[in-house]
Amino acid sequence: MPPQLKTLIPLFILFILAFLIARHFLVPDSFGKEGHYRFESVEDNKEMPMFYAGNEACAECHDKAAEMEYDMHADLTCETCHGPGMAHYENPDNKLIMPRDRSFCGLCHASNNTRKYKLAQVDLEEHNPGMKCVECHNPHLPWEIAE
Repeated sequence: MPPQLKTLIPLFILFILAFLIARHFLVPDSFGKEGHYRFESVEDNKEMPMFYAGNEACAECHDKAAEMEYDMHADLTCETCHGPGMAHYENPDNKLIMPRDRSFCGLCHASNNTRKYKLAQVDLEEHNPGMKCVECHNPHLPWEIAE
């Protein structure tokens, strides 16, 4: 047996033992009982506070916005732009985000040739510089341009 193996084999065995001991203490008992995840995490997650309310909750009060046919933004939820809405749903005095800044719209609409999906893209530096997007474009009716 080569002399290098006499040193490496015990180190390898120590590494495996250290791994098994660490795994014993770090992996929860419920891991793997019902698939490849920690089954008790379902109950733990039920205890967590909710932040998002969903479009149905928004539609209870904002029925006109909910009735609009969003061709271009149909796949988005209200909370995509307005932020988590559970606090607002529970207490309407809690305000939601009302995005007005160009950079906010630019998160999705700034020119980017690497995007796989077709999306209206503009060069924010050349397209009406100094103006807010919502001065011309209503995000709830994006195909209509204000005059």
